[in-house]
Amino acid sequence: MDHIISPQSLVLLSTLLCLFLGGDCVTFVFVNKCEDTVWPGVLSNSGSPPLDATGFALPSGAYRTLLAPAGWSGRFWARTGCSFDGFGHGSCATGDCGSGQVECKGAGAAPPATLVEFTLGGGTRGGEDYYDVSLVDGYNLPMTVETSREGCATTGCVEDLNRLCPPELRTGEGAACRSACDAFGRPEFCCSGQYSNPQTCRPSAYSELFKSACPQAYSYAFDDATSTFTCAAAQSYAITFCPVSTPSRKASKNPTGVVPQDDSWLASLAIGSANPTRRSVASVSAAAVTVVVTGFLFVSS
Repeated sequence: MDHIISPQSLVLLSTLLCLFLGGDCVTFVFVNKCEDTVWPGVLSNSGSPPLDATGFALPSGAYRTLLAPAGWSGRFWARTGCSFDGFGHGSCATGDCGSGQVECKGAGAAPPATLVEFTLGGGTRGGEDYYDVSLVDGYNLPMTVETSREGCATTGCVEDLNRLCPPELRTGEGAACRSACDAFGRPEFCCSGQYSNPQTCRPSAYSELFKSACPQAYSYAFDDATSTFTCAAAQSYAITFCPVSTPSRKASKNPTGVVPQDDSWLASLAIGSANPTRRSVASVSAAAVTVVVTGFLFVSS
């Protein structure tokens, strides 16, 4: 019988591991509520260390954690419709990173893909984190970001934009919705050339469609005022794919995985106030907690 490990336990174990390694970490919890497997991609920005994984399979109903050091910045997304052989070689229908492998290894998502972006501050020492969900590169599935810190906002896009997508932006037999920039390449849609500043680059009819469906998500490059969120000294963030159980199209079925015991588990993650002050992380690659589909907990080194 598989072991059931709750998300609360994963966050606690991640925190203990971080303390054991003498670090100041933030825990990212990835939750898949889609009907099918997704393959999250991970990209660290220039100057930030790579995390322990840059891509992995996340079956329906499963969750996994990764640790990031204070000051880290980067992005996450979900790949769908992937096909990988026994050696981990293959590709994905949406969000493919072009590595030809499950691990993205420093490559970003090919649009269209829903992105979540983070710039972490000082961790538990009090620096502000910045986070957002972006549709600037298009959309492939709904996604939300929640934090364990009381008073910090939840953001995301829960609407099925593939259902609302105009025909001229639709791609992959309806598996994703392109941005106007990606579809047409015009400077006024891409905020490039003479449109490369907030005064000249304005929302288009297409970005306004995205914005009306997902008012908290970035709809175009200069959509900062209503789309960037901050949180001080957060200990963990939950990134949920298909938060309202929207199926990810063109994804292969996989019924196995670690099933969350309770949909309201995030509220119980607010344990940051009880934590002692922690030092900076020397190497995040040694500090990742992984949940495999059998439900056993492994610590990578």
